[in-house]
Amino acid sequence: MFYGLATNKIDTGGIVFKHVLKDIQTLNEEAIRGTYDVTAISFHAYAYIAEKYALLPHGASIGDNYGPIVVSRHSLDASHIGESKIAIPGKLTSAFLALRIFNCNFKYEVMPFDRIIDHVISGDCDAGLLIHEGQLFYEAMGLHKVLDLGEWWHKKTGLPLPMGGNAIRRDLPPEMTRNVSRLLKESIQYSLEHRDDALDYAMQFARDMEAGLADRFVAMWVNELTLDYTEKGREAVRRLLREGFEHGIIPNNVEVDFVAD
Repeated sequence: MFYGLATNKIDTGGIVFKHVLKDIQTLNEEAIRGTYDVTAISFHAYAYIAEKYALLPHGASIGDNYGPIVVSRHSLDASHIGESKIAIPGKLTSAFLALRIFNCNFKYEVMPFDRIIDHVISGDCDAGLLIHEGQLFYEAMGLHKVLDLGEWWHKKTGLPLPMGGNAIRRDLPPEMTRNVSRLLKESIQYSLEHRDDALDYAMQFARDMEAGLADRFVAMWVNELTLDYTEKGREAVRRLLREGFEHGIIPNNVEVDFVAD
C-alpha cells in the first residue's frame, strides 16, 4: 500500500512521511497511546481509539468470503472450539474479535503471530489463529483447518470480514487530513498499477517468504476494497463492531466514521 509513498513515486507537496514498521498488535497498542499521526490498526482496536482517531477511506484489508483461519494439529470440529486453548496474535486484533463472536468460551494464549504455528505443532496449544501467510501453507505443515472466519462471517452476515485499516489523528488540521487521505489513495493506486515493482519492494519485509506465496497473500489483502471500502465494506466494519458490543466483548457501541473522501 505504501510503496508509492515510501519510494518517493508520489509528489507529497512537502509533507514528509516517516515509515515505522511494526506488527499489528504493537501498532494497536501504540494507537491507544496516540503515538503516530497516521497508523495501520485492527478494526477491533478502533473501538478503543475512536475518540483520538478517525478512519481513512483507503487502505483497508478486507476478506470477501475468506479470512483468518483457526488450525489444529489433530482434526477438531469447530463446535469444540470453546473447549480448546488457542494461540492468538493479540487481543486487539480483529481476528480475535471475530473468533470471540463465534465462541467466547475458549482459553487463549497471546504470542507473536509468527510463533503460532510452532506452538500448535508442539502441542502447547490445541489450536492457533492465523492472520498472516500461514493461512496459505498450514496444510504443508500437517495442520488441519478448524474454521475459516471469513467464510463463517459471510454465511452469517452476507458481508466481507474487515481486518484492518488506516486511521488518522483527529487533532490534525482538516487540510492536512484531506491531503494525507488523498496521498494514501494515490500511493495505493500507484502500487496496484505497478504491482510487480510494489511486490518486489515489499519482499524485503517478507520474512524469507517465497515470492509466489507473497504474491498470493498480497492479492488476498490488497485489492479493490483497499482502494475503496465501498458501502459494503463500511457496513462490514460497523457490523463487526456492533456485534462485538452486543456480545459483551467491546465495552461501547462505537460510532464508525470515515474521513471524507
